[in-house]
Amino acid sequence: MNKILIIDDEAGFTRLMKLTLQQAGGYEVFEENDATRAMESVRRVRPDLILLDVVMPKMDGGDIAACIRKDSALAHIPIIFLSAIVSEKDPIPGGLIGGFPFLSKPVSLDALIACIRENLPDPE
Repeated sequence: MNKILIIDDEAGFTRLMKLTLQQAGGYEVFEENDATRAMESVRRVRPDLILLDVVMPKMDGGDIAACIRKDSALAHIPIIFLSAIVSEKDPIPGGLIGGFPFLSKPVSLDALIACIRENLPDPE
């Protein structure tokens, strides 16, 4: 079962995403709502993929992604940014933020599952 860590300051959003992904099947989902504890959660959970909010208080998603990429034990983990500041009406060229794929909030289940499957590492 693939482990997914959702890092977002909105507890209601992470809870909804967790329930949605668990109902879709095949995912063990963890939540972190405090950006300052994100790295601790990544180290503890060792997820197969991270869903990461861009705008959060105290530390933004770009800072967290940079910390993850600097840690050789974690750098391989795929990251998908989630953002309400970028909409599908105003897409970013290439569909990337800082080289990472992103999904606009609110995100549809189909788009979320497709993006997760596309970015999960192949099973060994």
